[in-house]
Amino acid sequence: MTTALITGITGQDGAYLSQLLLKKGYRVVGLLRRSASADVVGERLRWLGIIDDVELVDGNLTDLSSLIRIMETVRPDEIYNLAAQSFVAASWQQPLLTGNVTGIGAVNVLEAARIVQSKARFYQASSSEMYGLIQQPVQNENTPFYPRSPYAVAKLYAHWMTVNYRESFGMHASSGILFNHESPLRGIEFVTRKVTDGVARIKLGLAKELPLGNLDATRDWGHARDYVRAMHLMLQQDTPDDYVVATGRTTSIRDLCRIAFSYAGLNYEDHVVTNPAFLRPAEVEVLLGDAGKAKRVLGWEAETTLESMVAEMVDADLARHRNRTAI
Repeated sequence: MTTALITGITGQDGAYLSQLLLKKGYRVVGLLRRSASADVVGERLRWLGIIDDVELVDGNLTDLSSLIRIMETVRPDEIYNLAAQSFVAASWQQPLLTGNVTGIGAVNVLEAARIVQSKARFYQASSSEMYGLIQQPVQNENTPFYPRSPYAVAKLYAHWMTVNYRESFGMHASSGILFNHESPLRGIEFVTRKVTDGVARIKLGLAKELPLGNLDATRDWGHARDYVRAMHLMLQQDTPDDYVVATGRTTSIRDLCRIAFSYAGLNYEDHVVTNPAFLRPAEVEVLLGDAGKAKRVLGWEAETTLESMVAEMVDADLARHRNRTAI
């Protein structure tokens, strides 16, 4: 039985990846960072009905000793580093924490794997935010990076260190440069969930307005369930490499609002208001990915449309709020 170790297993991607690997017959072990909210950290795994099918082990990306111990105990065949301080807006308020967890934390996982389990295949969750102030209209694996947030800078450090460990130590280490990917399991602080949750609250009469930041920023949005398939495919290749994972379609936040509100029979213009407090200090205006290499080499492409993903998210948030008000 193949054993996979997933950092960030309680996040959106970790939950969907766990579900995928369990269906393939894997033993799935997840790193769990203990906190005061430990009673709710497995909520996404519960949502997918797999909380009892994964093994959770205590550890922390900032504690190399815990990672070495976990590698020695678990002996993973595949390692997926999905953990990070992943909220871009918070990275300006917590730049050192973001650097330690998102950047150096990834290298701690690489180093623990190199010391204990050097033949394990390693996946690093890189980010389209690394492109930042875009240098090309469509971004692929050869597009220069220009990060515009502490989060993106930290991700870029982790990305290049993954390349370095691959080239320096011969490790099977690959990075997925994932463009924005969402789902009903997305954190409420991210704009897509903020929109679909706002639609649900307004539809149910729990709110009247939805405050947002820059409505004209555009992103290449896909479904996390599709994107974790690409992660797995990367580690099945004979040769490690880096791949852009994207839909090839970019949509503004304004149009995202239009789609979500329209699905619920509402007009976004009646409810969405701009709040300067949500504007970024340095904005990333446009992201649009070219996943041609992933399609050509991995046989991967996105299967879920933006419209169907938004509908799934709105339905999930409506169900959440109905359940809460029924209690």
